[in-house]
Amino acid sequence: MIIYKIFNHLKISIVLLFYKILFRNKLKLGKNISFRKNFNIIIENSGDLKIGDNCFFNNNCSISCLGEINIGSNTIFGENVKMYDHNHKYKNPEQVIMNQGFQIGKIKIGNNCWIGSNVIILNNVEIGNNVVIGANSLIYKSIPDNSLVKSRGQISIEKLYNRE
Repeated sequence: MIIYKIFNHLKISIVLLFYKILFRNKLKLGKNISFRKNFNIIIENSGDLKIGDNCFFNNNCSISCLGEINIGSNTIFGENVKMYDHNHKYKNPEQVIMNQGFQIGKIKIGNNCWIGSNVIILNNVEIGNNVVIGANSLIYKSIPDNSLVKSRGQISIEKLYNRE
């Protein structure tokens, strides 16, 4: 088990170094970031991605950044989480959608969040601090601090901590 941990740590360090070289000043990484299989980052155009300290990305997570994505410290991601800070434009029916460009926005995720498996986070969303987002949720609007998001057909937001 210790050999596996050493190998995994070495692999993570090499991949993060590769990303730093590839994306240069478009990518800012905190300390102690870890991830599992098939973690993928895409930064294009004027994209700017910041990931805070102590973040964990489970299997098959991906970040697609054309604008700005900021992930706070101590945030963890379940399997298959996808983040897109942009969306295809589709206003002109005379033109192929893929040739119409993108509407570019931002995503901000606070500190100490848990984003459950199979969550998709879309552009122009701000997720506060201490937020838990349940599995299979589509996040298309902002979520306040200290919230629990559950998805059963429709998104419901509740206070995570009942403080009186």
